[in-house]
Amino acid sequence: MTINTHYPVHYRAVEADNLQVFYREAGEPTHPTLLLLHGFGASSHQFRELIPLLADKFHLIAPDLPGFGFTDVPAERDYHYSFDALGQTLTHFVDALALKHYALYVFDYGAPAGLRLALNYPDRVTGLISQNGNAYLEGLGEAWEPVRAYWADPSAENRSVVNDAVLNLEGIRWQYLHGVKEAERVAPETWHLATRFVEQADNRDIQLDLFLDYANNLKRYPDFQAFFRETQLPTLVIWGKHDPFFIPAGAEAYKRDNPNAVVELLDTGHFALETHVAQIATRIREVLDN
Repeated sequence: MTINTHYPVHYRAVEADNLQVFYREAGEPTHPTLLLLHGFGASSHQFRELIPLLADKFHLIAPDLPGFGFTDVPAERDYHYSFDALGQTLTHFVDALALKHYALYVFDYGAPAGLRLALNYPDRVTGLISQNGNAYLEGLGEAWEPVRAYWADPSAENRSVVNDAVLNLEGIRWQYLHGVKEAERVAPETWHLATRFVEQADNRDIQLDLFLDYANNLKRYPDFQAFFRETQLPTLVIWGKHDPFFIPAGAEAYKRDNPNAVVELLDTGHFALETHVAQIATRIREVLDN
């Protein structure tokens, strides 16, 4: 697929929820909007190659969630980092941009945050792309075991175990490369940039707080699944099948609530856009082409 160079990407910020939310935007605002929501170990930077492939067809908006990328959270805001808070910030964000209808692309943390947005404004959501964006208990892989121990006992010792396993260059690099056949296809600035953001100021504690709060997402899974059943949205579930965190069973489970969902497993890992961006772009066009 040839990258479309006629739709430049703009790098902007808007005040929403008393934050300065950074976002990338491309494509004509008159086109259908696709809201791109990143996950842990990333930012809107993860969509840098996908955006040009879709900008002729869609109006693309990719924000940095609070605690990630270039979104500015003033200290006086006293922001409480939880997935409820991320979902609320996204709600303020779409209102600040006056977005009345949009499809959602959710990945990793972007799934529980974005699906909270969907529950707040169900009539605005026109379609769903879940790329390793879990919403089912059976989708949680063995890589969650240290975090599960942290949920069961949020002691300083267990917090330290998660910190040492995940919040460093090698831990984040492993997430990018695990299950990838050709590591040379994954740009090294991805894990270096993510690590640099993690190591800024109090961000390490922010990330550990979000890992702890992820347990609350499991309680919301039935609400997310009810949304899938009730809306029967055009849905693409496209999944790196070697993801150690969100395993293929979580992808297949979407069809339980939306039998029309298109489910495709890719021969790659967690960050599937790094190796299969053209294929994902093609499938998005097919599923959301109304």
